[in-house]
Amino acid sequence: MDFKSYIRVIPDYPQPGIRFKDITTLLKNGEAYRAAIEALKEMVADKQIDLIAGPEARGFVIGAPLANSLGVGFVPIRKSGKLPGETIEAGYNLEYGKDTLAMHKDAIEPGQKVLIADDLLATGGTISTSIDLVRQLGGEVVGAAFLIELSYLSGREKLGGIDIHTLITF
Repeated sequence: MDFKSYIRVIPDYPQPGIRFKDITTLLKNGEAYRAAIEALKEMVADKQIDLIAGPEARGFVIGAPLANSLGVGFVPIRKSGKLPGETIEAGYNLEYGKDTLAMHKDAIEPGQKVLIADDLLATGGTISTSIDLVRQLGGEVVGAAFLIELSYLSGREKLGGIDIHTLITF
């Protein structure tokens, strides 16, 4: 399936010069969405995965169905202040400021093998912070899976050589 044909590119969003890759056009097509999750599943099927972790919000729409398809659990990674239990947090830099991600302290047991899943790999900031959180809890990051990679932003370089799987490259 030509997954790239399901991605809408919106010029000058959220600021001039950005060509935003909108996945909602893929998500609304049941056949394409299911096929994308199945293709990601095939890419990571040889890994020994105990859990999938996904950063909000679009990491939820990729990670949760992928976890379900693989028969493993899903761990949400949220913005600071959004989880009800005890959390750990890690900050990262954005283009214009900083942000913080959090996970429940009991989300991952030491030694569990975790795949990070998200819609997009761009600069790698969100994903490298997600990896740090998993490792803080003693989890082993076995890879990362994405619908889209913006290769011209070199996000892979920030991820410390982990195994990366993507369906679409721009």
